[in-house]
Amino acid sequence: WIIYQLGFYFLFMLDVGKWPVFALLPPEELRLIRQACVFGSAANEALYVTVNDEVFALGTNCSGCLGLGDLQSTIEPRRIDVLCGKKIVSLSYGTGPHVVIATADGEVFAWGHNGYSQLGNGTTNHGLTPALVSTNLLSKRVTEVACGSHHTIALTTDGEVYAWGYNNSGQVGSGSTANQPTPRRVSSCLQNKVVVNIACGQLCSMAVLDNGEIYGWGYNCNGQLGLGNNGNQQTPCRIAALQGVNIIQVACGYAHTLALTDEGFVYAWGANSYGQLGTGNKSNQALPTLINTDKERMVEVAACHTSHTSAAKTQSGQVLMWGQCRGQAVASPHLTHFSSTDDVFACFATPAVTWHLLSVDGDDYLTVAQSLKKEFDSPEISDLKFLVDGKCIHVHKALLKIRCEHFRALLNETDEDAIEIHQFSYLVYRAFLEYLYTDTINLPPEDAIGLLDLATFYRETRLKRLCQETIKRGISEENAITLLSAAVKYEARDLEEFCFKFCVNHLTAVTQTQAFADMDHDLLKNFISKASRYGAFKN
Repeated sequence: WIIYQLGFYFLFMLDVGKWPVFALLPPEELRLIRQACVFGSAANEALYVTVNDEVFALGTNCSGCLGLGDLQSTIEPRRIDVLCGKKIVSLSYGTGPHVVIATADGEVFAWGHNGYSQLGNGTTNHGLTPALVSTNLLSKRVTEVACGSHHTIALTTDGEVYAWGYNNSGQVGSGSTANQPTPRRVSSCLQNKVVVNIACGQLCSMAVLDNGEIYGWGYNCNGQLGLGNNGNQQTPCRIAALQGVNIIQVACGYAHTLALTDEGFVYAWGANSYGQLGTGNKSNQALPTLINTDKERMVEVAACHTSHTSAAKTQSGQVLMWGQCRGQAVASPHLTHFSSTDDVFACFATPAVTWHLLSVDGDDYLTVAQSLKKEFDSPEISDLKFLVDGKCIHVHKALLKIRCEHFRALLNETDEDAIEIHQFSYLVYRAFLEYLYTDTINLPPEDAIGLLDLATFYRETRLKRLCQETIKRGISEENAITLLSAAVKYEARDLEEFCFKFCVNHLTAVTQTQAFADMDHDLLKNFISKASRYGAFKN
């Protein structure tokens, strides 16, 4: 919520607030993040790039994957000096973990776990700092990188694919199963083809061509190569079943694959024990299967080789998810309230890592909701201000009339451009007005009581419900009586019952607080009577 509170005053911001690893960063630091990636077996490692193009890392630093030159974990962000100013355009990570990036200059850097030569430097020594991957790539410009569990592939501006690292199933496409210690061009039937998009599952690799064909190689025991069989492939093999279909994007899960067509259709194949293919059942599919997305045109598919979760985004901006979602199996695409596929992985994937490098959109397009958030309390085009406790809050009459019956009546009767408010505090009134712009409330539980009072006064039923939920989440032995008193005062029956039960369940601690000692006589009498009926005083 910090991001939303600070933020649409700053157009180019990245909302990383849903990832717990960023929870301890101060708001002023969060404000500066332009790109970010969360990875690791427990989603407890992260890299981010600031507006000044400085690169920072934090987390547990398994195998030196933070690139800081040591194996020390860090809760405080530390700068990776060698990457500052490099302009990262693509980033991927393995499960070792190892991390690989491509820069705007087309250079590739890799660091972290290297037990299978996945760093491409010819050794199996872990890399504690980012090192340039140079063999066979020095004259090439790399635009995209992708990692499987312990192998790496890279796409060049010429449409060539290079691969290195673990190769037990043929995932580096060399025609053998020997590990590949340095980058080697994946040729065979890709020899004179132009690749435009790449992705990796745990032990397989996929490539999309400029003509819409799609090729796969590596591990295939779950049918994740889409070839109609379960045999591993040591060199790229075209998915013949998609002949005549123009694929524009591919995304790989742990052992399943999603592909997006130029007409906005989604095909899926591979492992399906969590419903990650979205077919409505849990049967593996060795051939591409068209997914039913209710005729909505899709513009993006998302999956990550560390999870069994799938997501897609529609042309109208809606986000669907399916597969393993917080441990549950969701076998058909399910509409979410999210605005990006990233949110699916933040909230539902296991581990909750990012499926690609998070970046602020380069364009300045904002949705209606985002535009309204940005204009709240912005004096530039507002036509009304509220004066509360000597401070100004800038708003727009039209929006207030649309959003609130109280203001519709009030503003139809007055032409004032400034209104003084005396019965509510600045904090509470500002939160109320902000709610009208954002549909959310950003207040600690104790202050939400004042907002509950306002919601009751203005007959804002939904706001009243949101306040009650906020208060419930913040209840403690210290404040339980205060919150109970407020619930009684504002006739919030559901909240009153919740607070009462909490008090009874923590009776000894609650009766020892100052709030209990200061309790209103009638409220105390009612509380004791009700608690007695509840059986609180039985031996």
